[in-house]
Amino acid sequence: MHTTIEAGARADVLVRRRLLHAAILAPSGQWLVQPEADGPAHVLAGSANIVELTATIQHRIRSTRARTR
Repeated sequence: MHTTIEAGARADVLVRRRLLHAAILAPSGQWLVQPEADGPAHVLAGSANIVELTATIQHRIRSTRARTR
């Protein structure tokens, strides 16, 4: 099980690297994630979803880099 601390660290990296515009932990344990400044926010059920989102973004970055080589 993924902890809130781990999810927070991953969310922070995604925002700092500008892969997400914002990621905020709600008091309910849900995460509000906004991919782009102008775009809508999405609600993620919990910390495991942030970890899954991170994995999806990493996979997309790696597959894009592999295609450009």
